[in-house]
Amino acid sequence: MAQVSRRAGINGSALVRLLSRLTDIDVRESRQGTADQLSQWFGWTDAISLSAALDGVAASVPVAARASASASAEERECARLRAALAKAIGEDTAFTAGKERGQPPAAADFTPYRRRYVAQQQAMETGIGPLRGRLRAMLAARSPAMARLAAVDVVMEQVLAARERSLLSTVPSLLEKHFKRLHLAAQADQSDQARSSGADAPDEPPSGVQPGEWLDVFRKDTQNVLLAELDFRFQPVEGLLEALRTRQPECHD
Repeated sequence: MAQVSRRAGINGSALVRLLSRLTDIDVRESRQGTADQLSQWFGWTDAISLSAALDGVAASVPVAARASASASAEERECARLRAALAKAIGEDTAFTAGKERGQPPAAADFTPYRRRYVAQQQAMETGIGPLRGRLRAMLAARSPAMARLAAVDVVMEQVLAARERSLLSTVPSLLEKHFKRLHLAAQADQSDQARSSGADAPDEPPSGVQPGEWLDVFRKDTQNVLLAELDFRFQPVEGLLEALRTRQPECHD
């Protein structure tokens, strides 16, 4: 059971801890267990569906023995997709540091960054969703017990997907606050240095100050948030892979 769609609590994820640090939001670790947190997301009809999917799982799934450590085709496909998504994040020119180094940005506009962040989120969802479905189908074909585990993952996805999508859709807005704070801090630093040098409106930035440096910081932070979100979204896939790595011990008369 723990192998399928296993998630850390929302407040305990690396993604939320990173956002908390970047945006100064006080996100406290929940004292509730994961089951208690999830129960707040379920309606009574969802609980019935999950109960039906879980019926008999604990009694019918034998103790798993580890399969060989050789990489399976499924694992290779998951690794390929994850690497491709991470590469797309790393190579996204919107988040490339140093692009405007040496010249001030035309405008401190968060709009293009929001657009690119949402595009990366959509790419993750488009790639991970079908992969999760294929892994679930493979698991269901293994045995009746594994089919019930796959059914649990179906219910978990149906129940949590809307809530998860709603939470993740707020990430760009949190990053916008970080963007604005960095920009204001850079402006304040530049003004302080201008006053200390005795120039009211210098044509060139004070020595040692790079106009695009704050953008480099923001871009790197945003890349880190995207990679943390990728890890978060891959948790159900890792759970399904864990189940596929197991085999039932042979029965002897």
